[in-house]
Amino acid sequence: MSVKRDQNDSKPETPDATDSLLNKIRHLPKSPGVYLFKDSKGRVLYVGKAKDLRSRVGSYFQNSADLLKSRGPEIARMITMVADLDFLDCETEVDALLKENRLIKDIQPPFNADLRDDKTFPYLEITTGDDFPGVYVTRQPMPRGSKLYGPFTNVAGLREAVNAMQKVFCFRTCELVIRDDDDNRRHFRPCLLHSIKQCTAPCAALISRDEYAKDINRLKKFLASKRSVVLRQLQREMAAASAARNYEQAARLRDEIKALEALSLHGDPHTDLQPEVFFVDPKEGLTKLGEILNMDRPPRTIEGIDIANLQGEESCGSLVRFIDGKPFKTGYRRFRIKTVEGIDDYAMIREVVLRRYRYAADGEELYPDLILIDGGLGHLHAALSAFAELEIRPPMVVSLAKREEELYTQARSKPVRLPRNNPALRILQQVRDEAHRFAQHYHHLLRRKRIFDEDLAAGRRPPSTREKKK
Repeated sequence: MSVKRDQNDSKPETPDATDSLLNKIRHLPKSPGVYLFKDSKGRVLYVGKAKDLRSRVGSYFQNSADLLKSRGPEIARMITMVADLDFLDCETEVDALLKENRLIKDIQPPFNADLRDDKTFPYLEITTGDDFPGVYVTRQPMPRGSKLYGPFTNVAGLREAVNAMQKVFCFRTCELVIRDDDDNRRHFRPCLLHSIKQCTAPCAALISRDEYAKDINRLKKFLASKRSVVLRQLQREMAAASAARNYEQAARLRDEIKALEALSLHGDPHTDLQPEVFFVDPKEGLTKLGEILNMDRPPRTIEGIDIANLQGEESCGSLVRFIDGKPFKTGYRRFRIKTVEGIDDYAMIREVVLRRYRYAADGEELYPDLILIDGGLGHLHAALSAFAELEIRPPMVVSLAKREEELYTQARSKPVRLPRNNPALRILQQVRDEAHRFAQHYHHLLRRKRIFDEDLAAGRRPPSTREKKK
């Protein structure tokens, strides 16, 4: 089929360009992901998500009358301007939804009507800094003293889940300031939630701080688990209630199961960052970082390094550059690992450092003020060993471990633990996460190329879906 163009477009569609675009669509993976439609100048026109990338993107290039009927005049007009496409494959539909939201907010494509405002996905917040922690659904988390889960893609499902969990763990959801040393609490009258046994009423001193903390710790363990045992138990109870013709009880259990399943539809507060929620002033973050690392002045240029591989295959490395706390994409580099066989992240880090900074060692490039390695102490030592081989004294080199967010430095034998809301940590996380994203993207490209080459060598080709021109 042919893809017609709007008469006002500066560059008319050519048969070769159409063939190239349709060929790209035929080779898209049949997995969840995000797709980006671009015009002839490389500008992003539209960002969308898909459960099946190949099927979803291919559905746009149907008969023009069908497209007009199913998607509307704006999308039909947009398709006439599409000259190229790009995509990011994701592990789940939830990941795709969160990435779509982030890309639309960052790029502001002209044909995306939704998700362009500053509205964010909500979090489940436990105020661990309080004597009696509360549990809340919020789009504006506290800057400190809380444990976050999310962001969640279904706010209604999240609220139902909180209500279901409150019946089990009896936590408070009120906004009262409750202190353990306040003796006047014993004269306070608790609210209705205590009467229906959904809260243990710390407001009225009906539970000790230690006992309440046990309930909160049980809740946190439940949220950190896969919840499969609880769900199976609820499903058995629902089946038993239905068999006993207790349909009201069965319906209530069905709703609780649905609510708890909604807890799975969430991202990670560190990976799926929402800058609108956690804004960090780059200047403040860099100043704090310089103080923590005992540098003469705040670092202006930071380079982040990460490694990506799957069982040692398609191993690659990435380097991203931030200047004054903002990405400088012209300075991004990617490396296909050449000297390391199998799974050896330390050796891969060492190779990337050697290849990147050998030119600086020869005086052909400048060193950054700070080099950040994604990983722990072993990764830091691997980078330092590469500098030792180059026989140069490197600039400040640090590593940041993901799980506990521990910062390893050259000068300290023990890691530095920074508060989660520390501006310096947020800057390092942004660099680390961008290096991780860039490495994973290159790794996926290498994997797709290998699979395509293997299929081609075996004579396997995807079936053609292009309609014959009439």
